[in-house]
Formats: sequence, C-alpha cells, structure tokens
Amino acid sequence: MTLLNANLEQYDAIVVGTGVSGGWAAKELCENGLKTLVLERGRMVKHIEDYPTMHLDPWDMPHGGATPNEILKDYDKQRRWGFDETKRHFYNKDSEHNYDEVKPFDWIRGKQVGGRSLIWGRQTYRWSDLDFEANAKDGYGVDWPIRYKDIAPWYYHVEKHIGISGEALNLPHLPDSNFLPPMELNCLETHLKESIASSYEDRLMTIGRVAHITQGSKEGTGRTACQFRNRCDRGCPFGAYFSSNSSTLPAAEATGNMTLRPNSIVAEVLYDEKTQKATGVRVVDALTKESIEFRSKIVFLCASSMASTAILMQSKSNRFPNGMGNESGELGHNIMDHQLGSGASGNYDGFNDQYYSGRRPNGFYIPRFQNLGKGSKKVDFLRGYGYQGGAGRGNWSEAVSELAYGKDFKNAVLEAGGWSLGMGGFGEVLPYHENKMFLNYEKLDQYGLPTIVFDAEFKENERIMKEDWKIQAAEMLEDAGFKDVNIFDSNAPIGKGIHEMGTARMGKDPKTSVLNKHNQVHSVPNVFVTDGACMTSSANQNPSLTYMALTARAANHAVAELKKQNL
Repeated sequence: MTLLNANLEQYDAIVVGTGVSGGWAAKELCENGLKTLVLERGRMVKHIEDYPTMHLDPWDMPHGGATPNEILKDYDKQRRWGFDETKRHFYNKDSEHNYDEVKPFDWIRGKQVGGRSLIWGRQTYRWSDLDFEANAKDGYGVDWPIRYKDIAPWYYHVEKHIGISGEALNLPHLPDSNFLPPMELNCLETHLKESIASSYEDRLMTIGRVAHITQGSKEGTGRTACQFRNRCDRGCPFGAYFSSNSSTLPAAEATGNMTLRPNSIVAEVLYDEKTQKATGVRVVDALTKESIEFRSKIVFLCASSMASTAILMQSKSNRFPNGMGNESGELGHNIMDHQLGSGASGNYDGFNDQYYSGRRPNGFYIPRFQNLGKGSKKVDFLRGYGYQGGAGRGNWSEAVSELAYGKDFKNAVLEAGGWSLGMGGFGEVLPYHENKMFLNYEKLDQYGLPTIVFDAEFKENERIMKEDWKIQAAEMLEDAGFKDVNIFDSNAPIGKGIHEMGTARMGKDPKTSVLNKHNQVHSVPNVFVTDGACMTSSANQNPSLTYMALTARAANHAVAELKKQNL
C-alpha cells in the first residue's frame, strides 16, 4: 500500500475510514479505475504482520493476558465491552480520544487501519422488506427510499467476496445469502433445535450466519478456511474471517489506484459555494498536528456513524451554518442500536458421553418470530427480535476445589463439567428524534476538534420487547428439558450492541432526511455517507452486511455519475 505524507494532488475520490464500509468503498472505487485517497485516523495495521497476539496462549503473556488496572484507567469506556491484552491494541484509548454522555452510552471504537472490522462479531444477515417497509407501516421514523429488490444484487455481490457460511432456510423475512457450508451445532444445541421444531410452529433455530470461509480458499486472496481457533478479534492470520485488512484493502491496493494515509484525522469536508459541491477534505495529521487539505471529485464518509456525522457537523459554511447537509435538522438525531444483554440460560442432564471439537467462532441463531404479519400472535410492542446463543460443557477447573489426592482426584481431572446453554435476545430499536448526538465546542480535543456528546436511551417499546424475549427464552429452555433455568438481564445501555446507527439517515424527502436513495447528501451530491449513519431503521439483524452492500451500491453509482459528468 502506498503510504502518503502531505500531498495536494487532485484525486478522483477520497474515502474516510477503513472499516467494513471504508474498505468496500476503496475496493469498488479503485477497481473501477478511480485514483483514490483512503484516510484513516488511526495507526497502520498490516495484515498478519501487525497481529502480535495471534498465536499466544494465556501462559505466554503476563497476568495470563489480563489487563492491569494501571492500564485500564486509560480505557474508561472501552473496557465496558471487555477486552484483555490479546486485543487491547485494537481498541480506542479513551484518555486520548474521549466522548461525553448525558445518559450512559457505550461507544466502542477501533482506531487503526481496518477499524472495527478487526474486532467485529462477523454475524451477517440480509434484511428484507419487512425491515425496509417497517417505518412506513407503523409511522416511526421516515420511509426508506429503497426496498429489498434495490439492494439484493449488492448483497450477492458482497457475499461472493467476503464468504458467508450458513444454512439456507427459505424464510421471506430473512432472505438466504450466497452460502458456504454451515458450521455445525453441537449435540445440546441440536437437541434444542429439535425441541423448538416440535413445540412451535412460528419459530426455528439454525447455526449463525458468519463471514467465515469454511471450505477451501478465496482464490488469489491468500484467504483460507477457518481453523476454529476462536481468536478472531486478535486478527486472523488465515484471513478466514472477513476484515478490511485481509480482503477489501488488499483488493484495492492490487489495482495500483489506492493511496492509503493513516494517522489522518478528517476535520471537515471542504465546500465550494459557487459550484455547490464538495472539493475535498481538511485533515489534521495525528502525529504532527499539521492541517492539510486534499482535493477530490467525490468524498465517501465511512468513518463510523458518529464520526462521519461529526465530520458533517464540523463542515460549516455560509450555505450550511449548522453542518453540511443539515437543512432538515436531522443530522445527529435518530440514534439507534440493538438492545441485548438479557435472556435465559439453563443446565442440561445428559450427553455426558459427548463433547465437541475445536473452538467454533459462532453460535446458534433463532430468527425473528414476533410481528411478522397477520398470522403472528398479537403482542404489545412494535417490530421484533431474534436470539443468539450457544451451548458448551464446563471445564476441568471444577476438580481444583475438591482438594483431593490419589486415584479419585486424577479421574476427576479427566472429566469435563456438565452441559449448559445460554441465549440472549437481540432486539430492534425504534428511531426516536430525541435520541441524538451533538458537539461541545467548549471542550476541544488535542486536535482542536469538539467533543462528541451523546443523549440517547432505550424507551418503552424496547422495555416491553425485552420482557417478552426473556419470557420466551425461558419457556423454550424449559420445554426442552433444561434444569435451573435462569433469566438474566445486565441492563445494557444503548451503544452496548455496538451497532450505533441512524445519525444521517436516508430518505425520500430532503426536509426530513440527510441522504437520498444512493447515499448522497441531498444538497451536496458528490458527498456519500455509507456507514451506519445512513440507516433509516435498525431492524433486528446485525447490520454490517447491509452497510457493505449499500457501500458497494453507492460506489458504483458514483462511478456511473462521474462518467456522465453529473458529479
């Protein structure tokens, strides 16, 4: 990858951010022949070379890999998600890059080339028209300007490249992807699957759909099948799971059209009042604090929902005194996430002669079954939820507490613990205008940029939905013969789902939205926003696949418009 210092050269395109969206923007633009500058606020991370803990075991690291409290104090907010020394280097340092909260908001960030594509959960699900039509039908938010048919070809385009393993189900509300062979459920999970199938007509269970190569390799990419190490968030040296570093950025580099510049904090999008177009971006060099301008024909903001929106807010001019594209007043509003952190768990007597091989980097999935249509039973909340979970056996450490000696102790050490299973709800969050972020210009960071402040929360619909999924989860486990069934709830705040989205939503009307159906800022069509900021609703499925498909779609639209000289 060509690394760049200051350069005022004219580019065809600038891409801000290198996560799942930025990587796809870079790949599509470069493969279409555009000379593209890719900017990343964090440090350089090279595939394989910069994965320092990829092969380490706990005994290879001080404190067994636990992070000392002296270091944790610099990660006041990132630590809420949980990390250790095997992956801390891929998380944002709050003491240097902080944010503020009116109400609790967990904003987990990855500040490096690859962004959070190095630490994401890799669950990949298509959305359907149940999701794209939801706002129009129940009146929350604004109507999506697209439908499933508009994005379906781009789902397929993305899936062929990243590699998704999963089971085809032929469910209209959860369209099937282009699948590699699915991972296997273990014996207890299979038991629960069979129990659900026999007890319920409205629900089923399957293995999770994940962005992992499970068979063979991706020709010409150096990516090969998953080794079932479950060390994904340390960086995968096999490239088995999709990340920008192992997949889209190398593809962009191979064209010779990409110039990558890490340590580049984008402060604003530059705007020409005469042409009414963006002319490029202003960057603060993270190392020198120097202010640099780069010029381009188009700009793709893929810095993450909140960061991209902050850049638009900071992009002020006579035309846009409240931030670029903010005539609607919706910029920064309608924050959504997925709520999680609660469900049910239980123990199971049986299968003591069975175990499982490897460390499967995946769990099971129960798709949404509430509010699917006229045939669904009536509930007192809107939208719906799914479940993610897994089963396993207790470990051999149970023997330590026996404080025994001799033959009995040795035999106990050889026995695995009992089986248990847990399942957590994963629920849709409605778009509320009052859930917002804003900028505090009275509190500037080391780069002279304002502090992001969050003011958002879950509301009554989310609370009622969560109560339902806890009850339903416990019922399914009890029906399957589980013992000691326990309902748990961590009361996770908004942000904990790590799917923050919606702050620069798409829509049909510039008076109520920021972006059009091709992810262009309504009033500045050569600026595209294709990360989570663009989302108009949140559905209940993991959103990253949709971000990627929207990005590929928008990038190819941008190329076509450039050829027509419309941008």
